[in-house]
Amino acid sequence: MAQQATQQTHPLHTPQDELILVVKREHLLPAHQTWQGLKTDNMDSFVEIIKTHQEFMPRSRAEVDERYKQIIPYAVFRFQDRYFLMQRKASSTEQRLKSKYTLGIGGHVRKEDMDGASIFDWALREFHEEVHFSGNLTHTTLGLLNDDSNEVGRVHLGLVLLIDGDSSNISVRSELAQGFLASMDEFKLYEHQMESWTATIVSHLQSAAI
Repeated sequence: MAQQATQQTHPLHTPQDELILVVKREHLLPAHQTWQGLKTDNMDSFVEIIKTHQEFMPRSRAEVDERYKQIIPYAVFRFQDRYFLMQRKASSTEQRLKSKYTLGIGGHVRKEDMDGASIFDWALREFHEEVHFSGNLTHTTLGLLNDDSNEVGRVHLGLVLLIDGDSSNISVRSELAQGFLASMDEFKLYEHQMESWTATIVSHLQSAAI
């Protein structure tokens, strides 16, 4: 039987500093089992680790504490053979990613999001917070994304989902500068401005021919 999830709340935060889901790096990435890139196997065991060892930390602290990983549902939207590519604003909340191009529709998981929620529930909430979409959605789990090559990646871990829509009626909300559907061939125009997670996912989609 799975161990009951423990929830810890770290004090000393301001009312504006939301509590977000984190897990100690040592639970997710023990020294002898660490990896870089997109891991596509044993997803169920990693989800269980997240539920068992979840903690909630003020975001300002989590952004600079590399002992923890912030868990980020990261949804990639596809309509037929095109993917929704977005550009972050120059004034983005995450300044380390300003003006970058991203495939990832997602964000931090707050404490109130966890009750009775699946990974898809977390991702769907973030999806509708960041984009307008009219239509039906289905999803496939792609894997767990880790990238310790930069300071953003060292404190985040992505739960990557591929979301297929039956409509091209999708647009960005105010947090993003722009968004548009693009083919794999068109990604080449933006590859030098892509955030590292998106570059990793593009490579996986190309090689896996999903």
